Amino acid sequence: MSKFGIGQNVKRVEDVRFITGRGRYVDDIHLSRECIGHVVLSPMAHAKILSIDVSEALKVKGVIAVLTGQDVEADGLGPMIPNFMPQDFGLSKEGYRTQRPILVADRVRYVGDRVAFVVAETLEAAQEAAEVMEIEYEPLAAVPNKMSSLETGAPAVWDACQDNVCFTIEMGNEAKTEAVFNQAVHRVAVSLKNNRVAANPLEPRAAIGCYDASDDSYTLYTTSQSPHAVREQLAENVFHISQGRLRVISPDVGGGFGVKSDSYPEDALVLWASKRCGRPVRWLLTRSDMLVGDFHARDEVVEGELALDGNGKILGMRAHSVHWLGAYVAPTGAIAPWFTIRYSPGVYDIQNLWITAKGAFSNTAPTHVYRGPGRAEGNFLIERLMDEAAAVIGIRQDEIRRINAISSDAMPYVTPTGSTYDSGEFLTLMARCQKLADWTGYEERRAASQKRGMLRGRSVIFYIEHAGIFNDRMELRFDPSGSVTIVSGLHSHGQGHATTFAQMVSEWLGVPFDSIRFLQGDTDKVAFGRGTYSARSSLLASVALKSASGKIVEKARVRAAEFLEVEPEDVDFEDGVFKTRGSNKSLLISDVAKSLFQPVHLDEKHGLGLEAIGVASSDIPNYPNGCHICEVDIDPETGRILIDRYSVVDDVGHAINPMICEGQIVGGIAQGLGQAMLEEIVYDEEGQILTGSFMDYAMPRASDMSHIMAELAEFPCKSNPLGVKGVGESGTIGAPPAIANAVIDALRGVGVTNIDMPFTPHKVWHAIRAAKAS
Repeated sequence: MSKFGIGQNVKRVEDVRFITGRGRYVDDIHLSRECIGHVVLSPMAHAKILSIDVSEALKVKGVIAVLTGQDVEADGLGPMIPNFMPQDFGLSKEGYRTQRPILVADRVRYVGDRVAFVVAETLEAAQEAAEVMEIEYEPLAAVPNKMSSLETGAPAVWDACQDNVCFTIEMGNEAKTEAVFNQAVHRVAVSLKNNRVAANPLEPRAAIGCYDASDDSYTLYTTSQSPHAVREQLAENVFHISQGRLRVISPDVGGGFGVKSDSYPEDALVLWASKRCGRPVRWLLTRSDMLVGDFHARDEVVEGELALDGNGKILGMRAHSVHWLGAYVAPTGAIAPWFTIRYSPGVYDIQNLWITAKGAFSNTAPTHVYRGPGRAEGNFLIERLMDEAAAVIGIRQDEIRRINAISSDAMPYVTPTGSTYDSGEFLTLMARCQKLADWTGYEERRAASQKRGMLRGRSVIFYIEHAGIFNDRMELRFDPSGSVTIVSGLHSHGQGHATTFAQMVSEWLGVPFDSIRFLQGDTDKVAFGRGTYSARSSLLASVALKSASGKIVEKARVRAAEFLEVEPEDVDFEDGVFKTRGSNKSLLISDVAKSLFQPVHLDEKHGLGLEAIGVASSDIPNYPNGCHICEVDIDPETGRILIDRYSVVDDVGHAINPMICEGQIVGGIAQGLGQAMLEEIVYDEEGQILTGSFMDYAMPRASDMSHIMAELAEFPCKSNPLGVKGVGESGTIGAPPAIANAVIDALRGVGVTNIDMPFTPHKVWHAIRAAKAS
C-alpha cells in the first residue's frame, strides 16, 4: 500500500495554501466596475408595510439604485420555494408550503426579513441611504417560538395557516404502543428542549453578481456548499431562466455546517441588481448581522416516555415534539422534524412506538439543517430517556444500554421508523470506550472531586445517524502531460476532499499523489453535483471515483495492449503499470494517457483523451455510530461546569484518512459542546432577538474543551464497496446527550433531575438552589 493510499494519515494538501494566505474566498474576488449592495432588514417581527419612500435615499451621493419588493413584483421575479416538504414523500397528509420573496412587499414576518436593497459606489453610501429611507410599518401581534402560539386564538404568521402548524408527521402504531405502556412495570418521562442555535461558520456569507447583456447570462460568486442547488433554485424559481444561463461559482468557503447549503435572498439580489444597474454588485454579510440574517437551527421541544419491564427491557416508546420552523419553511427546513422521528429509537431494540412531530411557524428566523439535523434531536431524546430509566429502575447507565442495544447478530435490523441498519457493533464500541475512559477508575475520581467540594458525574451514550443522501457524480480526466484532475460534484469547505479524494485515485490508478489536481465549485466546469452535506462525501466519492477509475483502466488497457503487442485480456494492471503476462514488458498508465492525445492515428475506437465519469447513488444510506463517555465536575457554589474527561469511539466503517476522521469528530464535539454549554438564540415575546451579537451569544473557546480521547473503529457497512460510513456529523450528535447526562448525573444527588440546555453557570446555580429549597 502506498503511503498516500487509502487508510494512510496523509497531511491535508490544501492546508499549506490556506495557512500561507493563498486561499481565494468570495471577498478576495474583485470585478471591474463593481458596486456595493446593502440589505435593509426589517426591525419588526410582524408588521404590514404601509409605504416605502426611497426619494431621500436616492439623493445620497454615490447611490445607484434602491430596490424594493414592488420592484421585484414589477420585474416578475419569483419567490424561493422549499425543496422538501413532508407531504411530497407521503410523510404528512398536508403541509403549508411557504413562498419567500427575495424582498418583502407587503408584510414582514421576522426581524431580519429583507425589505430593500441599496446599491451604491461605497458601503458607507449604501448604509447612509438605508438610514434615510422612510418605511412605515403597522405592527401586528408577534408569534413567539413558544407553545402558547399553538393555542386557539393565537396570532397567525400566515393567514392561510391559522393554527400555525405547518405539518404533522406521525410514525409507529398508537394502539400497540398504548397496550405495552399499560403492561409496563416502569414508565419514565422527560420534557426536553433543544435550544435554538446558529452555525456561525468562520467566513460570513458573501455574494457577487454579474449580468452579461451580450448573451443574457448571469454569473454568481457565492459562499455555498451546494453551487448547483443554488443555480437550480435561482434559475427555476426566481429568474425563470434555463439553468445553463446562470453560472454559480463557489470558490474557497470558510465552513458551512448546513447553513450555507441552500440559497438566500442576497444570492438573487446581487444578480438582479447587476442587471438593473449594468455593473457587478458585491454584497458581504457583516459578522454582526449573521445572527439575524443567517438560518438558525434546532429549536425543538419534546415530551418523551419509555415503558419498561421489571428488568429494564424497553417495551415501548412515545414522543411528541414541536419544531419551530420560523417565519418561512427554509429550503430543507422540514428535514429535522422527519429525521428526529426516524432516529428517536437510537441503537435500541424498540419495536413498539408512537412518535409525532409538528412543524410550527413563529415570527423568528427560519430554521434549517445544521450538522446532524434531526439525528441530534432524536438521539438527545432517547439517551436522556435511557439515563432517566436507569435512575428510576436503579441500575447502572451502561447496564441499561447493554440490556437494550441491538445485537450485531440482529443485523440487518429494521427499525419501526423505516431505517435498516446493515452493520453495527454497539456493545463492542461501548466496551472499547469504557476502557479508553478508564470506566472502572471513576469512583476514585469522584471521591477526589468530593474532597474538593465538587459534584462529579459521568455518562455513557450511544449515537447513530443517517449518512449519505441522493446521488452524485465524479469525473476523472488525464491531461496531455499524464496528470489527473478530479472534477467533483461535491464541495469541500473544510473536509479535506483534495486530500482524501486524491488518496483514493492514487490507490486505484497508481498515479503519483502529487500529480492529482482537484476541481470543484463551478457549475460551468463541473457538469453536475449536489454539494456536500449530510456526511455524504466519503460514500459518494468512494463509489463514483472507484467506478470512474475502473472505466479509465479498461479504456487504457486496450491502448496499452496495442503498444505491448498482445490482446487486452493478456494485460494486467497494478500500481499504475500495465504488464503483459509471461514477459517483462510494461507501460505506465500516464504514458498510455499521453498517447491518447497524439494528433494522428486515433480513431473512434480509441477516442481522444482519457477520462471517465463515475456515478454513485445513496438510495441505501450508511449508519455511522459510536459511543461517547463524559465526566464533569460542577462547583455547587458557582454552578460552573468543567468537562474533565471526554472519550469517544466512532465506527467509521473504513477510514480513508484516519487523521482527517479524528479531526472531524473532535470538531463536531466542540460544536456539540457549544450547544450543550453555551449557545442559544433567544427572542422576547415581541419577536426581538436578544442574542444578536457575540456579547450575548456565547461561543465555545479552547478553554472550554477538555482533551478528547478519540479512537476509530472500523466495521464496514454493506451498502457501498469500500464500506465507508460518514463522519462529518458524528461529534455534534453525540456530544449534547453525553454532556447533559453527565451534568444531570452530577446534580442528581442534590435533587436536580433535569435542566434545559445550555447548561450555563447561572442556570445550574439556580437549579441547585431551587432543589435545596424544595
